[in-house]
Amino acid sequence: MRLLMLGGTEFVGRAVVEAALARGWDVTVFHRGRHEPPAGVRSLHGDRTAPDGLAALAGTEEQWDVVVDTWSAAPRVVRNAARLLANRARRYVYVSSCSVYAWPPAAGYDEGSPVVEGASPDAEHTDYARDKRGGELAVLEAFGEERALLVRAGLILGPYENIGRLPWWLDRMARGGPVLAPGPRELPLQYVDVRDLAEWTLGAVEAGADGAYNVISPSGHATMGALLDACVQVAGGTAAGGTAAGGPAELRWTDPEVVLAAGIEPWIQLPVWVPPGSESHDAMHRADVSRAVRDGLRCRPVAETVADTWSWLQGIGGTAPQRPDRPVVGLDPSVEAKVLGD
Repeated sequence: MRLLMLGGTEFVGRAVVEAALARGWDVTVFHRGRHEPPAGVRSLHGDRTAPDGLAALAGTEEQWDVVVDTWSAAPRVVRNAARLLANRARRYVYVSSCSVYAWPPAAGYDEGSPVVEGASPDAEHTDYARDKRGGELAVLEAFGEERALLVRAGLILGPYENIGRLPWWLDRMARGGPVLAPGPRELPLQYVDVRDLAEWTLGAVEAGADGAYNVISPSGHATMGALLDACVQVAGGTAAGGTAAGGPAELRWTDPEVVLAAGIEPWIQLPVWVPPGSESHDAMHRADVSRAVRDGLRCRPVAETVADTWSWLQGIGGTAPQRPDRPVVGLDPSVEAKVLGD
């Protein structure tokens, strides 16, 4: 298989490239040159947002079996690439998002549920949901339904994360001491390890899959308790260089009502967590993923995702990269201490 990866040096794109190389695929990575791609790929450089940003692709007559694209801003950028490659690639995979569904999606929503209105493949940057849907429409316009695979991911965790969610929890455990753990412990979570997302995507390409798929773990594959317990297990109370000043991390489970009454913003200040019974929990942790499971999705245990992410963090000096277009996540220690009464 010959893969053209648009991006491929960070998080999802990097995981896809590494998985493709492991399968013996021939990989070309088109990127801006700000980060080194994995060894073993051919690099083409260009900035897709610039007027001549696709010149390196336009200047070659290469053909590819599949293009994978993770773009999440102005849909016109996806449109331009898809139009250019429509006669030079057999299939176009767009890593989209479950955010494309009309808000609020009902618990158990599937690929046939209504999507956001007002999206356009020709649009400039608007909002995340419409940008992703616009990207989908751009791919469908250029490649048609039978040559397009829309991978609607939800929460993505794992090594190379540049959003900060799991890294924040790991760093918090490493500081030790009492930790505000938003309840309930048994709250079901839905996420996908970035490597499982990559493996499923490439397997779907090999199988000739098309159309839209919700690609996240089944709801309850892990719980909030399992996630935070795993974080304590690998990082709790061991800040860089030894034992944390606060002593071992101690989870203090706190009722959702107490968390919300303190003015703490779910998902942003306490990453991953949203209160049970809320529209946000239905949207983020209760999608129907039976189609992806039927077609080969396998999700590794949460403890493996957590341990591997911690190992990666330690290997890069303990500070995770941060995408400039995403908000910095995490809870101020003074707010946490106030809620816990410490």
